[in-house]
Amino acid sequence: MKRREFISLLGGVAVAPSLFWPRAARAQQFGGMRRIGVLWAGRERDPQYELFGAAFLQGLRDAGWSDGVNARIEQRWGAGDPARLRAHAAELVKSAPDAILATSTAALAALLFETRTIPVIFVNVSDPVAGGFVASLAQPGANATGFTNFEYAISGKWLELLKEVAPGVVRAALIQNLDNPNWPRYVRASEAIAPSLRLAVTRIGVLDLDELERVVNAFAQEPNCGVIVLPSPFTLTNRESIVALTARHGLPTVYPHRFFALSGGLISYGSDANDLFRRVASYVDRILRGTKPADLPVQQPTKYELVINLKAAKALRLDVPPTLLARADEVIE
Repeated sequence: MKRREFISLLGGVAVAPSLFWPRAARAQQFGGMRRIGVLWAGRERDPQYELFGAAFLQGLRDAGWSDGVNARIEQRWGAGDPARLRAHAAELVKSAPDAILATSTAALAALLFETRTIPVIFVNVSDPVAGGFVASLAQPGANATGFTNFEYAISGKWLELLKEVAPGVVRAALIQNLDNPNWPRYVRASEAIAPSLRLAVTRIGVLDLDELERVVNAFAQEPNCGVIVLPSPFTLTNRESIVALTARHGLPTVYPHRFFALSGGLISYGSDANDLFRRVASYVDRILRGTKPADLPVQQPTKYELVINLKAAKALRLDVPPTLLARADEVIE
């Protein structure tokens, strides 16, 4: 979707009027104008976040909600800055919307620090039970529920893919942002399976791109190295820089989302994030209609994507096994 089209969606003008009831009728049906907060972990105008936003808005429209007609959407952007994210969480809670969408683990943590009464619906959160955000997946138990994106065990799958596409790799670096609370659990899951794959795991936890470049430069001096990029707002926001960095050092790398492969990365495997943003709108809808978050079980991904970039493989002088290509959902020539 082009940026101009997305802006039109935000303004609620890209939808044919015939698809909606008149403004007054809809406001009466849903009890007046409803307010929805959205706390984004990334940067405004990032093309991938625009796609996430477009998917969420489409889901809302499918449920009967249109920004500026019977709902008002208030967005805040953390831009990868934890302090800024916390400040925006406080602003959104103070404005007392009917519901707030948290788009990452860090955003969810910031919002739940500020409120235990306003419904918070989350997406792109790994293991909310282990994080202490919900009591259980089946019975969240408080004011938060939503959609997870990964289980920590998927890091074992990433290591398997790395070994399959680059059998000579014996050391794998796990790249993650230290501000993200999920990364230690991904690391533990990786370390548990690494010996069976004859891999040694190196932790690369950083706070910014400069630090990441220094650490990767040092890591790449050793032979037979590969990289796993763990999911976080930091790695998503800086995906092009990370892809360029690993390519420059000739490091076979597995990424957690399709858009990394589209940005030139070798291989990606993960949940369909756009699908999750569409689906989470259904929970916002149900809460706006009166359902309590505690009564909505946390849902998990139903769509996963394996994407292989053959151009990147050629640059790394890797022959992708035909069996791996046959399993791919998308192959980029």
